[in-house]
Amino acid sequence: MHLVNQILRGAVIGVANIIPGVSGGTMMVSMGVYDTLIYCITHLFSDFKKSVKTLLPYAIGMLVGIVALASVLKFLFANYALPTSTAFIGLILGGLKPLLCKIDRKKLNWAAMLVFVVFFAGIIALALAGDVSNPESLTLDAGQILILLVMGAIAAATMIIPGVSGSMVLMLLGYYTPILNAVDSLKNAVFSMDFAAMVNPFFTLVPFGVGVVLGVFGVAKLIEWLLSRFPTQTYCGVLGLVVSSPIAILLRTDMTGVSWMLVLVSVITFALGFVAAMLLARGSAEEKTKA
Repeated sequence: MHLVNQILRGAVIGVANIIPGVSGGTMMVSMGVYDTLIYCITHLFSDFKKSVKTLLPYAIGMLVGIVALASVLKFLFANYALPTSTAFIGLILGGLKPLLCKIDRKKLNWAAMLVFVVFFAGIIALALAGDVSNPESLTLDAGQILILLVMGAIAAATMIIPGVSGSMVLMLLGYYTPILNAVDSLKNAVFSMDFAAMVNPFFTLVPFGVGVVLGVFGVAKLIEWLLSRFPTQTYCGVLGLVVSSPIAILLRTDMTGVSWMLVLVSVITFALGFVAAMLLARGSAEEKTKA
């Protein structure tokens, strides 16, 4: 059952990472697995067996979530934006308790509160930023491959920082649509065994993927260092990122055609997300207790 729970949490994290405005890092915090995953990433080689055993189910879940649910989530956001957004807001707020428990109130000071305010305001400002035109595809050359490497590192960094949507950052930089289209094109080409159609999306995603790996390890190391030396300030910063996420999601949600019925459905999806986050976080807490 624990393995299934880990895969489900991985699927939620994976889906969150491909939705502009929703943060995979926030989902990790809400489900109580952020510290564990950061530790396993930064100690992958020094504690290889334990790290792989922990990370593999999450990686499988993320892959399943991205491949199997990406099209579904795109449809839901296009046609039922508000109920889908409130479901993710429920997931975020339902998992706040584990994060609040990590903040030592005796060590709260002006610096910690300032960090909270700065990070909270930063996410709101990012959400208010205007959309940038995203081309459907990219023309690959040496310069573009180098840019894709950098984009991958930036995306990975923002994906694991709670409250910061990697997809939103990619959208603002103009690379969200071509990367998402490359994933869809490669998936379709693999299923149809069309090797010629695999070439362009494959060489688009490889440098991007290499950048993602480099970005994940680099930022995970930085976060681990901050948590070991400035835990209260770091957790306050994370809290600012997380609690601002629901506002950022709503600011980025299309409210066209909202009716009372849609609001009622949104309240229900919020409640379902809230309960789901509490159950997933409880499952994580039980795993830590048994470990």
